[in-house]
Amino acid sequence: MITTVLIALFERELDTLKQEISAYEQDELLWKSLDGIQNPGGNLCLHLTGNLQHFIGATLGDTGYIRNRDAEFKLKNIPRIKLLEEIDNTRRIVTDTLEQVSRKELDSNYPIMVFEESMTTEFFLVYLLRHLSYHIGQINYHRRLTR
Repeated sequence: MITTVLIALFERELDTLKQEISAYEQDELLWKSLDGIQNPGGNLCLHLTGNLQHFIGATLGDTGYIRNRDAEFKLKNIPRIKLLEEIDNTRRIVTDTLEQVSRKELDSNYPIMVFEESMTTEFFLVYLLRHLSYHIGQINYHRRLTR
């Protein structure tokens, strides 16, 4: 079933996110602004964990998570250990939620309108995986520029 594949890929990508955040030479560099790069690695990490906890955990898993998207981009200087804990928490929530999603739910429309058009839950989960991978690439680029 595709949920098994999605779980494996989300776990792999979240492990990669954790490695990228861990690879910053200093905590301060996670929050360093650079010319031409709008969002530093720390804020992208907050964005990714908030995004997945909202769209997978809260919407599909009824976790009760309440997202503050603005804070994902405004907060600064959160210790690396807190970011790593948030990644671990997000990984657990994503895995636990996807383990409960049925084939019928995957084939149904995603419960909330996201892009001004309906889409299946399966389609949106693949989109979320792509979104995660894209921003991990941005974090990698930011991290290498801060050396």
